[in-house]
Amino acid sequence: MKFFYPLSLFICLCFGSYAQEIPRSTQYIFNNILLNPALAGIDNYTDLKIGLRKQWSGLEGAPSTQYLSISTAIGEDFVRSNVNSFAGNGENPMSRSFVNNYTAAEPHHGIGLVAMTDKAGLVRQTNVNVTYAYHLGLTNEINLSLGLSGGFKSISVDVRGIIADESGDPLFSADYNNKIRPDIGAGLWLYSPRFFAGVSAKQLIGNKNSVVNNQVKSSPYQSATFYGTAGYKIFLDEDIAMIPSALISYWANAPATFDANLKFAYKDKFWVGTSFRNNDSFSLLAGFNIASLVNLSYSYDVNTSGLRSVNNGTHEIVLGILLNNRYQVACPSRQF
Repeated sequence: MKFFYPLSLFICLCFGSYAQEIPRSTQYIFNNILLNPALAGIDNYTDLKIGLRKQWSGLEGAPSTQYLSISTAIGEDFVRSNVNSFAGNGENPMSRSFVNNYTAAEPHHGIGLVAMTDKAGLVRQTNVNVTYAYHLGLTNEINLSLGLSGGFKSISVDVRGIIADESGDPLFSADYNNKIRPDIGAGLWLYSPRFFAGVSAKQLIGNKNSVVNNQVKSSPYQSATFYGTAGYKIFLDEDIAMIPSALISYWANAPATFDANLKFAYKDKFWVGTSFRNNDSFSLLAGFNIASLVNLSYSYDVNTSGLRSVNNGTHEIVLGILLNNRYQVACPSRQF
């Protein structure tokens, strides 16, 4: 165990300096705006979510992530009129009858903000992005949204905690490690009452210039990350739905990852689920809705990799608040 923390710290340093993958969230499946800006304004209320993730509990220097997302729709026909597919109080967006009476959303805009900070060992990564999306109906039931995000990423290393033989090495200087750089992303989201599918990319810009042998060379300081996801709603009876979904993530210089998820939801009251990530973890998830204002969800990950023997699992809890909820829905009508 004594050698593991320095080894994990070295991995974190390499990860922060080169791969710079966006911190993970097991509960992305209930908050896809974390990965895809096209989700901004998908529902007709202001959706606020606050999350806390403690990865590899019990392991010193393990990653700890906090994030916040907020989005709202813009457009009078969508937000304030009753043309948004359901007829007010008491309607259950998870019911079969709601799906049968669904019509596509009015064209509208959406804006949002996603902020995330992650600390692993001596490395801290912070991402802040403003998101914009435009939603339009393609048919009576199918909607398409196009989204963009822009902001900044900050990678910092607490170089005071590094003990090195060559303390003058620029690799260990604060000026070398602590940088704020621009960040841009884009995404598409296709959705109906029964399915969703989306593709997105983040970290689309990121070159830096350096002088090597008296020549200026350009190299990436971060790698673009690509996501593809899809899900389908299957009704087991009027008020119980089963939603299988999957996510493929890819970034340069690392193997692709695959997430398989399965959620069971009862009305707009509560849900349970499970998730599996190849070569990484198995997860259990649960959540419930309180009236039409608050929802709370929790997930627990068990490692399936070699790290399983040195940690007590990963905990993640997310608090959701539905602001300006005109129709008093207790769960999302256009997300799963």
